[in-house]
Amino acid sequence: MTATTPRRDWEGLTIPTAGTYALDVAHTRVGFTARHLMVSKVRGQFTDFTGAITVAEEPMDSTVEATISTASMTTGQPDRDAHLASADFMEVEKYPQMTFRTLRLSGHGGNGFTLAGELSIKGIAREVELAVELEGLATSPWGQEVLAFTATTEINREDYGMTWNQALESGGVLVSKKVRIEIEGEAIRQDG
Repeated sequence: MTATTPRRDWEGLTIPTAGTYALDVAHTRVGFTARHLMVSKVRGQFTDFTGAITVAEEPMDSTVEATISTASMTTGQPDRDAHLASADFMEVEKYPQMTFRTLRLSGHGGNGFTLAGELSIKGIAREVELAVELEGLATSPWGQEVLAFTATTEINREDYGMTWNQALESGGVLVSKKVRIEIEGEAIRQDG
């Protein structure tokens, strides 16, 4: 027996029918990259998060909400992780969560969309724009409808009160102000 998948054609793109998709933590990476010594990159990720994508009947009315545990941040280096969790950066004891919610979808071309949303870190909410790509739809061997996507943006960490730094004798600073956020995800349909 072949299951029918809840898909539709929209402006030359195959998209899901209206419904809600929950982030699949096992197949989603919420990562970040910052420059160190102005020449190399340090990569990290958050491992504890929840989120939902609500695909609307009118696709440009679709929304995303996510909550991320700041204490789940890891760069693979315990001393650096402890410093990032401290008051110099994330203050995870005082601010255990950061959140994202859609403000609007403002455009699309092909499988790419521009998603404007409110990112709240350390109690400070700022509007950010994410470049989102719908990577595809699939049905798992267990009959689950899966939506795959990538999303990227860049923020200035100082906008969120993370101003710690150290000047270098050669010029520049130890840690970049700019932080690139990179999300590679899968979400599973919850309603049908």
